Amino acid sequence: MFQDALRAFALTFSRDYRRVLLRSIALAIALLVALGIGAYYALTYFVTLDMPWAQLTLEILSVVGIAIGAVFLVPPVTSLVAGLFLDDVAAQVERSEFLDQTEGTALPVGRSIWLSIKFFGVMVGVNLVALLLLLVPGVNIVVFYIANGYLLGREYFQLAAMRYRSEDEVALVRRHHAFGIFMAGLIIAVVVSIPILNLVTPVFATIFMVRLHKRFTRSRSYARR
Repeated sequence: MFQDALRAFALTFSRDYRRVLLRSIALAIALLVALGIGAYYALTYFVTLDMPWAQLTLEILSVVGIAIGAVFLVPPVTSLVAGLFLDDVAAQVERSEFLDQTEGTALPVGRSIWLSIKFFGVMVGVNLVALLLLLVPGVNIVVFYIANGYLLGREYFQLAAMRYRSEDEVALVRRHHAFGIFMAGLIIAVVVSIPILNLVTPVFATIFMVRLHKRFTRSRSYARR
């Protein structure tokens, strides 16, 4: 698994993936900036103070709070972006790494986007809980990694595996490899927690999970869709 992760990380910055990487980074940044600006203007619009110094303090605290909140929004935002670029990345992995194997089938665009939006909502909720636990030393870090390790591993593996299998078959594979998928999710969560580097998550995680799915299903026969 760690070899798969290191290989995926190296490939993320290679020429074959550079174009999709830059596009996914640009979109993730745009979404984070849009969310930040929206939150700032909403807060300063609905909360106004008569004293100039108090209003200035509110605005400064708003900026700081939004910056902290952005850290916790990176996992859901990158998961949303992943749904738009997953098939391009997965197809490139197949062409460069698994030429001797049957290619996967791209998910319908609407289906892929819907799955990403649905999971985006779940991850926003989980990371808001982790954000609220900031005042509890240690607990918020544990919640962040465990929750995101489980959710990121589940989402990226499912999106990658559904190129080859039905949802029922993917659920069966997940049950047989639950611990491995969770550990892979923890690796992705570590990448997500590193500022700047976390913007490569959609490409890195997709490469990683396509390779992991191939390895998990190599030694056991699962019905293809």
